[in-house]
Amino acid sequence: MSRAGGFDGQKVTPDYAAALGRVAFLWGWPLVNLHNRRIFMEQLPGPGLLAGIVPAGPPGTIGMLHDYIRPEERLVACPNQDVTYGFGVLDALRGPSVVQVPDFGDRFWVYQVVDQRTDSFAQLGKMYGTAPGFYLLAPRSWVGDTPPGITAVFRYDTRSGVVIPRVFLDDTAADRAAIAPIVDAISMYPLAEFDGTAKITDWSAAPSYGGGDAVGSDRETQWVPPEAFFTTFAEVLAEVPAQPGEEALYDWFSAVLDAADRDETVAAALKQAAIDADSGELAEVFEFRNIGLPAAHHWTTQRNGATFGSDYLSRTAMAKANIFVNSPNETVYYYQDLDDQGIRLHGTNTYQVRFPTGQLPPVRGFWSLTVYNSRHFFHANSLDRYSLGTKNQNLTVGDDGSLTLTVGGAAPTDPKDLANWLPAPAEEFSLYLRGYWPEDTLLDGTWQPPAVILRR
Repeated sequence: MSRAGGFDGQKVTPDYAAALGRVAFLWGWPLVNLHNRRIFMEQLPGPGLLAGIVPAGPPGTIGMLHDYIRPEERLVACPNQDVTYGFGVLDALRGPSVVQVPDFGDRFWVYQVVDQRTDSFAQLGKMYGTAPGFYLLAPRSWVGDTPPGITAVFRYDTRSGVVIPRVFLDDTAADRAAIAPIVDAISMYPLAEFDGTAKITDWSAAPSYGGGDAVGSDRETQWVPPEAFFTTFAEVLAEVPAQPGEEALYDWFSAVLDAADRDETVAAALKQAAIDADSGELAEVFEFRNIGLPAAHHWTTQRNGATFGSDYLSRTAMAKANIFVNSPNETVYYYQDLDDQGIRLHGTNTYQVRFPTGQLPPVRGFWSLTVYNSRHFFHANSLDRYSLGTKNQNLTVGDDGSLTLTVGGAAPTDPKDLANWLPAPAEEFSLYLRGYWPEDTLLDGTWQPPAVILRR
């Protein structure tokens, strides 16, 4: 930032600071989110499970589940109950980490690896033809030697990052047993611990740590307290280098931060701006119907997950509504808050989603339809059922080959209908359609999801 010699910083009015503060808050929310997740994970003594159910570990390591995520989880909104999850954070100051890829056979899998901008920087998964082996996640500034036995190196330029393995799991006892040795061979650890041999962990016996806000509340862990946003923002700007074309934006933000250091009224205006934006614009983009690209029958979607670049609106909207979405070639997502008449979905009603013959989501991996409550978490229910799709072996198909899923209302009494029913809370809720490893017709919008029809 250029300065005129012999003069102090530029004067900034509180109103100007407030206006710029709202922009900075919305632009920087995902970056501060990952910063604060890393700070939290630094407190953990080793890889394990928060509150016994949420995978986590100190920076440079990973925790893994051996079954589906539990509905009490609050670490990440919109969790998926079709996979076993892992979760770990990166810290560039601690150097590279090695991730192990076991032999998954024919099973679908993908490791999501994103930088502090929530943009993907590694390609590890079945859709990439990734071979079993050891892969290095290294800061761009790292100049060490890559040891023999490392298959490939992926680099990132921010301080923080996140690694999330997802491994498909059928909802059967047999598949839970089959997946156990595979999951136990998934690991991440500092490069200094690499010796060329696979490390095996019995994740079913992983240690449990205090969960804090990782479980139990009615909404996602508050990773970005608005009142503290600007106490962290300058540090985060230093952790995430400006991309080409962002240099002026960084200067703009830095100028108002400098003014806040000199003037308490400017600092107070910035703090209030973050609080206002948190309950205003950020609350609006939390709702699926307000974000993304319009699709058929009031569904919305997006086509740049984990590849946001300078699309700051989508980056923050996705981070608030359902952070850590995969890149489009890995997963296509459709979001729904409304029925076919444009009326908000409510769990006291019963809805039908009918896939005509031959019109299931076109995927090479798997697909699922999930119910989330108004805070984008699972609705605990006696069936312990939160999604239906490829993982289910007992779905009832119509005589014409169509598949009709029923959502909300009272549980059906006919076992065949019950197999196709998703419980919903007796309040507003949302539907979420995933297609992992999508076919081209799902990627390009040729295939569109069916209407959500109120059953009268």
